[in-house]
Amino acid sequence: MDNISSRIAELSTSMTLSITATAKQMEKEGKQVYNFGAGEPDADTPQHIKDACAQALADGQTKYTAAAGMLSLREAISAKFKADNGLNYSPKDIVVSSGAKQSCYNAILAVCEPGDEVIIPAPYWTSYPEMVRMTGAQPVFVETKEENNYKMTAEEFEDAMTPLTKMVILNSPNNPTGAVYTREELEQIGEVAASEDIIILSDEIYEKIIYNEQKHVSIASISDELKELTITVNGFSKAYSMTGWRLGYLGAPSKIAAAIETLQSHSSSAPTTFAQYGGVAALTGSQQIVSDMRDEFDMRRQYMLGRLQAINNIRVQEPLGAFYFLVNISPIGIKSVNFCEKLLSREGVAVVPGIAFGADDTIRFSYATSLDIIKNGLDRFEEFCRSH
Repeated sequence: MDNISSRIAELSTSMTLSITATAKQMEKEGKQVYNFGAGEPDADTPQHIKDACAQALADGQTKYTAAAGMLSLREAISAKFKADNGLNYSPKDIVVSSGAKQSCYNAILAVCEPGDEVIIPAPYWTSYPEMVRMTGAQPVFVETKEENNYKMTAEEFEDAMTPLTKMVILNSPNNPTGAVYTREELEQIGEVAASEDIIILSDEIYEKIIYNEQKHVSIASISDELKELTITVNGFSKAYSMTGWRLGYLGAPSKIAAAIETLQSHSSSAPTTFAQYGGVAALTGSQQIVSDMRDEFDMRRQYMLGRLQAINNIRVQEPLGAFYFLVNISPIGIKSVNFCEKLLSREGVAVVPGIAFGADDTIRFSYATSLDIIKNGLDRFEEFCRSH
């Protein structure tokens, strides 16, 4: 349509949501689908979190809160940042939004403008480039190496920089690769960013889902200088299985946090009030679900790793965080969309094509699904690979 703005008309739809929708439609038609597309934990939200939300509704907590979120929730987030990440963000430097996705977009929109460049390591979460483009800025991709576990090095970062570079986006643990940056790697990247005052958007939504005794490090905790350059994004969806609650947050330098609060006050305003009470309960109540889910994911991860490594004509790196495998299908010689369409139609196995993440020779498996689906789906996947 001629009356659609060019910035929206040029955006691509989310392939992760698209593949999930196709799989669900097949299931409605009575077909057996082994769905590895989900980007959300398969556990229910813990009862004490749901109870807190229900009680807030019963108590009439149904009115607006401050645009940045309830003070009690921002205080709980401030305490979480200090205890878990070694970060001192005061409540006024924290903005609660309707999901970590909105937090990321708000951060980019508050900082970037037409003519700016934003460096994004590839493979990347599918929404980052589109968020950047919606601001009028341009994404600049750094093609990471499989042998380096798909992590951007400081040298690669520096080579991609230009006088127009305004921001770099880091996602650790990473979706879709499962890569986790070490403190040393973040120190080196931070040194490059600090040398040119480049803003760092650190998306840490998977920080609680980490394996093999790896340690999550917030880049903002490395030095005061880096804290003044970093916007730290997190949320409740992955750690507490609260995806549909749409509740995320960020901590940022005071001027940036104030700008994001102003932006949010004129767009979505505050997130849902009673959902925020659930957020308080999540942070201040039992953390058992966090360790339980991580243990369950780890069991599935180890099973899948063994199965995938045994298939001769694919390659896979061990993921150390999140709940995804990025599988290199280049030895088979079929690009990702074609591969995924054939796999779904012939074997009923739904995975996400790597082109959605800037890596067309790969596909992404999520193991946020039952072990039964994993076992049977991998049987079919193995047969499909063998036939090619």
